[in-house]
Amino acid sequence: MLRLGPLAAAGRLLPAGPRLEPPRPAGGRVSFLRCWPPRLPGPVGDGRPLSQQVRAAADSAGGGGGRGLALKTPKGTRDHPPAHVALRDHLLAAVVACFKRHGAAAIDTPVLELRLQTPPLRAPVLPIPSFQWLSSCSERAVVFAMATMQVPFARYLAMNKITNMKRYHVAKVYRRDSPATTRGRYREFYQCDFDIAGQCDPMIPDAECLKIVHEILSDLQLGDFLIKVNDRRILNGVFAICGVPESKFITTCSTVDKLDKVPWEEVKSEMVEEKGLSPEAADYIGEYVQLHGGLDLVERLLQDPKLSQNKLAKEGLGDMKLLFEYLTLFGITGQISFDLSLARGLDYYTGVIFEAVLLQQENDHVEEPVSVGSVAGGGRYDGLVGMFDPKGRKVPCVGVSIGIERIFSILEQRVKASGEKVRTTETQVLVATPQKHLLAARLKLISELWDAGIKAEMLYKKDPKLLKQLQYCEDTGIPLAAIVGEQELTDGVVKLRDVARREEVDIPREKLVDEIRRRLEP
Repeated sequence: MLRLGPLAAAGRLLPAGPRLEPPRPAGGRVSFLRCWPPRLPGPVGDGRPLSQQVRAAADSAGGGGGRGLALKTPKGTRDHPPAHVALRDHLLAAVVACFKRHGAAAIDTPVLELRLQTPPLRAPVLPIPSFQWLSSCSERAVVFAMATMQVPFARYLAMNKITNMKRYHVAKVYRRDSPATTRGRYREFYQCDFDIAGQCDPMIPDAECLKIVHEILSDLQLGDFLIKVNDRRILNGVFAICGVPESKFITTCSTVDKLDKVPWEEVKSEMVEEKGLSPEAADYIGEYVQLHGGLDLVERLLQDPKLSQNKLAKEGLGDMKLLFEYLTLFGITGQISFDLSLARGLDYYTGVIFEAVLLQQENDHVEEPVSVGSVAGGGRYDGLVGMFDPKGRKVPCVGVSIGIERIFSILEQRVKASGEKVRTTETQVLVATPQKHLLAARLKLISELWDAGIKAEMLYKKDPKLLKQLQYCEDTGIPLAAIVGEQELTDGVVKLRDVARREEVDIPREKLVDEIRRRLEP
């Protein structure tokens, strides 16, 4: 996944490709503004500004005027109309409220990281150099967007010498692999991260991360879900006793992680034919990675004659037992599964890993359930901060990421199928007039409401018809209408209308704000 910021939209980021050479006067500094926009060399550009080349290409495609150019968003992205944004904001508010409930503080980090200072991480989704940044015309700094928000967080901790922090971060992220929009998998999407950094007693913060996932998925009422947990140390112990060379642990992990998508036969075939494992070793691994259960499975593996002799596996199983004890106290073990097939792709995980999946969609309106896969994932990464620190000082961390876009796909289809109307504004009162030549009265009244903190609107017509104003209230879900006419001005009152009940009452002008607030109280 790649994170980009608003400067990308402003044209300050250019795709990696031909080097951009701004004009440079001999023996002097170059102003950035003077050399922007850059000119593309060779066959890519013809010396004209980029905007002119784009218009020329549009004319060529459409036969003149650019009218034949089909307007669309890039693959794996989409526009969001007001109803979508309102629904997404509701989801984000629920997630952030949970993060705050657990005492997290918000941070924000740059969307781009310097390539040279970022450690090389082997993983199915790699941090890749994707853009060139021209910080000035005389200096070029190659940077790239990260595949996860946990890596910038680790850099932030190391750079600021922070050893203890509980944070959350909500931002758009980007993935480079093929999108699957029918499953809510886009190239551009929101991600919500919660992380705990610092020395803690074993499994206490890890259990809290799982509790947060449980709270969010329960609060959103998405239907049945399952949170799978495993430990990288247990997996590495399994690989070791099965005869897998340590150099192949990570690649074998990636293969095992496919078990939730493809049958064991295909996973075994990949291990043997692509990863170079013996059929016997693959079969031996299969005996373990197809196991799943709860605390009883942990106890059973602790008694396993071979696995219990492996130091890493024994440590992981001991912590897993402790984790289940804490989850039992939280009362959430009914939705927790110890699943040895869970591997997670990123190789910086060092301990407990977890992933939440939706089992089914409880929706009476949709004939076919939406398949969206995992909706949250995370784990412990104790060594990542040390990769950035010049002295290699480690700061233990554990965190979780909530994939809000996949959850949004479910609720979007649910709302669409039910015909439910989503309010796109928070307007509380529409200021209306029943006669002509009363624009000044409307402007004065709406100003009073705005100054009092009331969310108010009015139609942008001098003399709108009253029926049209009231219809606007019903169409947009505005609950109240403040009507001021000639008689109301004479009597010093405002007619307050309950739009849903279609009931009206005269309220003294000086008491209008208090009456509106009283009616809008939850």
